[in-house]
Amino acid sequence: MRKRLRRARVVFTVAALVVAAGFAVQGQAEARWYKRQLTAGYYHAFSELSTASQELDTALRKSLYTTPGPLRDSLYRQIYAKALAAQYALGELPYGNVELERTAAFFAKAGDYAAALCREDQESAQEDLAALAAVSRGLDQALNELQLDLEAGALELPQARRAEAALAQVAEGGEQQLGGTTFQEVESAFPELPSLVYDGPFSEHLTSATPQALAGLGQVTQEEARQAAADFLHVSPAALTLASVGEGVLPTYAFTLPRDGGGGYLEVTRQGGQVLCYFQDRVPGAPAMDAAEAVELAQNYLANWGFPQMEPSYHIRREGAITIHFAPVVDDVYCYPDLVKVTIAMDNGSLLGYEAHGYLSQHRARTFATPAVDQAQAMAALPQGVSILAVQKALVPTAGGTGEVLTYEFKCQAADGGHVLIYVNAQTGLQQNILLLLEDETGTLTL
Repeated sequence: MRKRLRRARVVFTVAALVVAAGFAVQGQAEARWYKRQLTAGYYHAFSELSTASQELDTALRKSLYTTPGPLRDSLYRQIYAKALAAQYALGELPYGNVELERTAAFFAKAGDYAAALCREDQESAQEDLAALAAVSRGLDQALNELQLDLEAGALELPQARRAEAALAQVAEGGEQQLGGTTFQEVESAFPELPSLVYDGPFSEHLTSATPQALAGLGQVTQEEARQAAADFLHVSPAALTLASVGEGVLPTYAFTLPRDGGGGYLEVTRQGGQVLCYFQDRVPGAPAMDAAEAVELAQNYLANWGFPQMEPSYHIRREGAITIHFAPVVDDVYCYPDLVKVTIAMDNGSLLGYEAHGYLSQHRARTFATPAVDQAQAMAALPQGVSILAVQKALVPTAGGTGEVLTYEFKCQAADGGHVLIYVNAQTGLQQNILLLLEDETGTLTL
């Protein structure tokens, strides 16, 4: 009897241990799952922080070139919104046991000051904004470096002391006393956070619901679209294979074809039979031409395709290829809504890419009203301390992309040597928009 009792106790003990071990394993698995979810949340918050910081830096730098008017007010609201978004993202990061008051204080000050400027401009606004911009640039660079470390696996967000050191160091300069009240007390509208990075002037307009250049044109058959694609590429229609029939704002027929060094892909609109885009999957060799020669080749392609006068705007070089942005010029006005992008291989001058979303969406016959202010009067809207490098008339989309505005485009050089585009409304004489130029050996981007 005693032996059976001992055996029963042993069995119950082993069973309890097994159950306990099972709960331990389950608990460890659940802990790992929660850790993964928590880490994913941290990475998302850091990405939000990095984005908000970059956009805050851009808005602050643009504000240095503004003069009184709606654009300046809009930038002040953007600064407030980006600073507030950065504070929210910072609060989601695992820095509870780490001192980050300087970084948080900088975001608070930047947003608070911008909110104060929305109500009433300060005499020292430009000096204060310049000081904030200097700190913001260093902070943005530090965040970018941390982002690279995260992507490379060299830094885990829960181990945040390295992050604290980098961020606190660049935020030291943010201790300047600025005017305004606490941002928590400001009842300002929190605007939508738009993307500020462009791959060409005013490229956010490319989602028009009414393709202007196709208005009044009839539907084409699949074979008519195939012929249009063949004419565009100077190949036989038999070489093209139907890949898909696309829907959406611009319904298309898509074709593929084999080409030397890689396949080609081309889309033709079902309304009007116009080529919408083309891409060739080929990696170019060593460049055998410079940018000017590539631009000339691209202009020749456009002329052969029947485009009107098209002038290059900006270009980007990547891996042996160059993408040039062209805008039609009508009555000496650069029509930026009607952009066409052409990509040339710099080893042999062949066509690697073509994209005409902007042109097909926006191009139409236009007449321009006589400007109410002339070029000399428009110069009054430029800030002090910049030098004018070039000026031309330019048609640009409004902020919402629903309208167009005739402007004077001033390319200026700032005191620090950087270049900026300032657009002045030709009817009101007020600033319409500002773009910061990022120029290096690869080409030009705009913020």
